[in-house]
Formats: sequence, C-alpha cells, structure tokens
Amino acid sequence: MKIAVYQFAPKFGEKEKNLRKIEETLSRTDAELMVLPELCTTGYQFVSENEVNELCEPIPEGPSIQRFIQVCKDKKIFLVAGLGEMDNRVTYNTAVLIGPEGFIGSYRKVHLFCEEKQWFCPGDLGFPVWDIGKVKIGLMICFDWVFPEAARSLAVQGADILCHPVNLVLPFCQDAMVTRSIENGVYTITTNRIGSEARGGKERLTFTGRTQAVSPKGEVIFRLGEQDEGLQEAEIDPSQARDKWLTPHNHLLKDRRIDQYLL
Repeated sequence: MKIAVYQFAPKFGEKEKNLRKIEETLSRTDAELMVLPELCTTGYQFVSENEVNELCEPIPEGPSIQRFIQVCKDKKIFLVAGLGEMDNRVTYNTAVLIGPEGFIGSYRKVHLFCEEKQWFCPGDLGFPVWDIGKVKIGLMICFDWVFPEAARSLAVQGADILCHPVNLVLPFCQDAMVTRSIENGVYTITTNRIGSEARGGKERLTFTGRTQAVSPKGEVIFRLGEQDEGLQEAEIDPSQARDKWLTPHNHLLKDRRIDQYLL
C-alpha cells in the first residue's frame, strides 16, 4: 500500500490558499492514503473566539470537507486531514477520514494542548477505528502522543495504521512515536507542519517539521527535515501490523496484564 504525507506551512486564516495548495499536492500523488497536518486549512495560533467561530466548519457539510470529498472521489484516495469543527456552536480540534466514496468519519482531539483549551472543547467521540478494506485506520491528533492509552486504545481495536496529524512545537513527539509503533505493533504516520506563527502579541510558535512514518518494528521509513516543505511517499505492508508476536512466547496484546494495572 502506498502512503503519502504533505508537510507545509498553512497561512493563518487563508483557507482558500491553503486548500489550493493541498488540492494541487493531491493531484500529484498516486498514493492510496494521504495524511495532512493538524488544522491544515486554518493555521494554528488563534487569538480570539471570533476567529475560532469564523474559521471552524460543520462536518461533513462544511466547504473544506466538501472540496476534500470531491478530490478524494476524483483521485480515488483516502485522506486524513486536521481542521477546526463547529457543531451546534461548540468547537473541536478534529481530524477527518475521507475516501473515494465520500466522508467516512471523524475524531475529536481528546487531549488539548496549552491554549487550545481556550478555543476548543475536549473530544467526546472516543478513539474510533475504521476498516477501509486493505487496512484499519485509527486517528490521533498531536498532543495525544503524550498519552500511551490513546495509541493502545486504537491498537486493541485492530488499527493497522495510526494516522496522526500534528502541529508540534515541542521536540519529543517524533521519537516517542517510534515507541508507540513498537509497543503496539502498528504503523504510525505523524504529519507535522513547518514555519512559525506570532499573532496578537503572543510568543512566536515555531513548528518542528520532521514529519515521519514508522513501521511496526520501530523502523523510521522516512523523516522529513525541520523546515522542508513537500510531498513524501512510501510503500508499506499492512500485514506487518497484524503480527503481534515479539518473540515466539510474547504477544504484544495478549500478554497485557490488565488486572494488574492502575489506570
């Protein structure tokens, strides 16, 4: 199965410009699955509730989602993208999964980071997994990486690939996701943005890039540079994520002692 990522610098508030860049990039890939960054249509550093309300959209009725649906139908591709969601005047930091047949589902970020708590409500949809035929896909968003329960929740439901849109400003996540792949025996695709934002007199946020894909054995399939913009593709073998035997005597999921854990 061919996967792809697009690491770029969304321009804050310039939805049309960001969408055109994404659509142009999608037109150049023959991958079966593309993963985009968190909040890829809007940018990250909100400074007011008015901005949040203006830039967030209903899902799946919003204009950005409808354009993604059309390009997925045209390209016969599955797409994971992060964007701001508005649902009955409540806003969420959300990732969507769209395929050749249209909208499939969405995940609302459970673990909000820093000032996100001012603008978004914590996710309330749990950690769903979708079977798209060749693979089962689970979604995480950015700061979820800190909580191993997020990746484990997806793995125990049978996810082969954890698609992970991010806007990372801390330096730890990329290495931590190697561990998440190993301990759960899954592929992880972490798609970050690049560039920086300093809005409304706030401290400048510099995004760390280093978008990556990691195999179930913890091998880094690719890792982009800290400020490299571009499309990256790779072939993966989903069957590797279904073999959870670490040794002939040790199974990553069956060996769990959930009766002994303090949750």
